[in-house]
Amino acid sequence: MTIASAEPYQGRHLIADLHGCSGLDDLALVRAALVGGAAAAGAHLIEVLLHSFGPGQGITGVALLAESHISIHSWPEHGYAAIDIFMCGRRNDPAAALGVIAAALGAARVATHDIERGYCADMASPVQPPPIA
Repeated sequence: MTIASAEPYQGRHLIADLHGCSGLDDLALVRAALVGGAAAAGAHLIEVLLHSFGPGQGITGVALLAESHISIHSWPEHGYAAIDIFMCGRRNDPAAALGVIAAALGAARVATHDIERGYCADMASPVQPPPIA
């Protein structure tokens, strides 16, 4: 498989664990958090899809972005939410999105992993997968 690109490409994948949250079973609150996060990042929102597992239970969902996505999986009984923010390119700010989402959910503690994805700017050519035997 060969991947062609005119210039180096990079995306950021910010993975976050939010602890001490409230409102994690509130569809309107979670929707507003994702929409606000997308706006804060400078992303272009396409659609928000959420599913509630019932009163007092979690929500799972995704904000589809032109730049990729923001997803959430919540456990209100533990005050915990798992957030993934993946944005292609360098123009958007996943950390700004996370700040808005964490504030909206009242997170007391946030743990993150920030992963660079795609091509690296210092690479002369894309990484090639090993040959299939």
